[in-house]
Parts: sequence; structure tokens; C-alpha cells
Amino acid sequence: MFSAFINSFKVEELRKRIFFTAIVVILCRIAANIPCPGVDPQALNLYVAENLSNSAGSMLGMFDLFSGGALQKFAIATLGIMPYISASIIMQLIVPVIPSLEKISREGEAGRQKITQYTRYLTLVICIFQGIMAAIAMINPGRINLPVPKKALVYLLSDEPILGFISPELPFIVMTVIVLTCGTMVLMWLGEQITEKGIGNGISLIITINIIARMPQAAYSLYELVISKGAVGGINFKMVHLLILLLIFVLVTAATVLLTQGQRKIPIQMARAGRGRSIQSGTTYMPLKVNFAGVMPIIFAGAILMVPTMVCGFVPFLNEYAVYFAYGKPSYVMFYAIMILLFTYFWVANQFNPIQISENLKREGAYIPGIKPGQPTADFLDSTMTKITFSGSLFLTALAVFPMLLGTGFQIPPLVSSFFGGTSLLIIVGVVLDTLSQMESHLTERNYDGFLEGASIKGRNS
Repeated sequence: MFSAFINSFKVEELRKRIFFTAIVVILCRIAANIPCPGVDPQALNLYVAENLSNSAGSMLGMFDLFSGGALQKFAIATLGIMPYISASIIMQLIVPVIPSLEKISREGEAGRQKITQYTRYLTLVICIFQGIMAAIAMINPGRINLPVPKKALVYLLSDEPILGFISPELPFIVMTVIVLTCGTMVLMWLGEQITEKGIGNGISLIITINIIARMPQAAYSLYELVISKGAVGGINFKMVHLLILLLIFVLVTAATVLLTQGQRKIPIQMARAGRGRSIQSGTTYMPLKVNFAGVMPIIFAGAILMVPTMVCGFVPFLNEYAVYFAYGKPSYVMFYAIMILLFTYFWVANQFNPIQISENLKREGAYIPGIKPGQPTADFLDSTMTKITFSGSLFLTALAVFPMLLGTGFQIPPLVSSFFGGTSLLIIVGVVLDTLSQMESHLTERNYDGFLEGASIKGRNS
């Protein structure tokens, strides 16, 4: 495997792509550390240390994780690439149900470019909305149900209306929306450049790098526990506990790889015309992924569960019910698990179309051995995918809930427990495997050994 990394720099095209990707990643990390104008760094650091650091496992903490810590610094990349991800998810959900968009999506490359353009427009709208919310949170966090700081987090021009009627908050809000929106659009463009000129999927790679950027802080938290022998789960944290935790991390990572790579191969018999009147046939496979929905059910479940908390905070007579939706509580874990299961089936039902697949197979003269073409094939694919999704959804739910149980049950720091499953580990594993697969294809094309000597990465090229 190490020789494969060395060989990667021997291939000129691959070497250029790797260096280009590294330069763009550095630019993204710089953007995550440049604070927005008008923010008091000292007051913000104190506020983060008292509040946000304890919510690493919540949805707010997840956004901070995806931004690589930019949210804690209120940097120009605070919104990160998440508005584009949100816009992409929305477009994937509405394209199949809106006939005009579905027609555009079937127009080949031109249709895909139009859908991409609509996604960018939607990203801009989401950026403006989230930018306004972020600016309001900096001026007065209490207005969006966040703890009120002891000291103002931003510098306003004055306490009096400007020109007699303009609120002193308005210039800061406008400036912040412009800066944060431009930051996200630049990150989106850089991600597209990585996809075109670098290695790997640019958007996913930026998120992965931001997540990995928090690992040193998580490792330092573990180091402090070992040195101070702090109490964790009622026991003093010692070196042996650290070794056990590392072993659990290895096992969870291995399980995540299995979930990401797991698939059911459906044999497909291809019939094609040969010379004269003869008919030649061949067998190929249709892979049905165990985790077809990826991390989307976890993101959906976490986002939806933020709504009851906000509603209970705004409506006085519902305040007493907010405790049931507090992160880490048994009721929250139960709701979280159920919603992940439901959203897994929802995503598969929305994105996997057995009828269309059956029609495509019939049109190409292909069929599943033992299954009649047409509706029987669609029923078989639907039944098979339902069974696969059931096991995959259970595995995904366990992987998503485990960091929460580790944090609340054993008092492991939230930043540390977030790497033991959930969205962060799924994204890291998926993106790393995909990037290695692309690098291996470049190596094998030029007769170099790949990362698995004599073989490709399992499940990627089959």
C-alpha cells in the first residue's frame, strides 16, 4: 500500500491532480480561519467555550464539524459547503415529483447542466437565509433560542438608528450575509475545480477535510483525560481505557467500511446480436447497495428533531416538553432511531425506481435469470431492495446512535464520540474509499500496482 502512494507521484497526471487538490484544500482551510468583520474574537471564544463546545453531538455541533471549526470562529466559511449540499438534496427530492424537472433531467448532459444551475440558484437562496440567521445569532443569540452571552459578540456602529430610521444592526447583517454567501459560493466553485482538475469528488472532499481537521482537537481531549486521569463514566480514565477506546474505534471503522461497501449483486443476462443470425450472451451484475441512502437519513433525522426544540423554546406553554427532545435523552434517542429507519426507506423509495430499471433492461435486451422481463422484474427488484434496506437501515441506525450512547452513557467528550460513528465516520470512510479508487484507476492504467496489490478496491470496480 505504501508503494502505491509512492507510485502515485511517479505518474505525472496523477501527481499534478494530487498537488492541485492539496492547494485547494489549503485555501479552504484558510477560509475557515479568517473571521468575519465586526466580530469580537475574545467574546466569541468565551461564548463558544461555555456553550457550543458542549453541543458537539447536536445538529449545531454537526454543522460546526462540517465547517471544520469555522462556526466557532464565525469565519468567512462559516456556512461551509452545507448550503450546496442542502440544495442538492432538495433538488434530488423534487426532480422525480415535478414533471418539468424530470423531463429536463432526461435530456442528457444539457439537462444535467440545467439541474446543476438550478441547484446553484437554490444554494444562493439558502445562503442568504442562513446568513441572516447567523448574523442575528451573533447580535443576539437569544432570538434564535441560543444561550445569551455575557458580553456582546459583535461591534455595532452605534446604538442609535442610522439616518434616523435604519437599525444599527442592519449594516452588520447585510455585510455578514454578503461575506458568508460569497464564502460558500467560492467553496462550491473550488469543490467543482477539484472534481474537474484534482482527485476525488470536490464537494465531499472539502467536507471530509473539515471533519478530519477536528481530529487533532479530539485527540488532545483524550490526551488530557489520560494525563489528568479524569472521571469518565464513574471511573478514572487510564491508559488501558484509552487502548479499549482505540480498539472500539477500529472495530466501528471496520463496520462502517462493511456498511459502505456492502452490496447484493443481481446477475443480469445480456443478449446481443452476433455474426449472421447467431445471438451472443454474457453475464454481468447489478449491484444493490446495502446502505443505498448513505448519510442522508441521519442528516434528515437530526434536522427534523431540531424543529420541536425550537418550537418548544418559542411557545411558552410547550417549554416543559422541550426536555423530551434534548440531545442524548432516552426519548431523543428513540425518536432519532425511528426517524432514521423511516427516512432510510423514504430515500430508497424516492431514489430507487425498479419500474424504470426494469424498462431499461427490457429495452436493452437484458434480463434477470429466472425472472420474466417487465413487471415481474420490477417486483423482484423492489422486494430484494426492501429486504436489503431493512438490514442496512438497522446497521445505519446502530452506527448513528452509538456515538450518542458513548457520549451520554460513558461521558466521553462529544467531540471525541462524534468520530465513533454517525455522519462524520460515514463521510470519511466513503470519501476516502472513493478517492483511493480513483487513484488506483490511474495507477492500474499505467501498469502500476494499486493500493491492494494485484487487485482493485473490493466492491468499487465490480
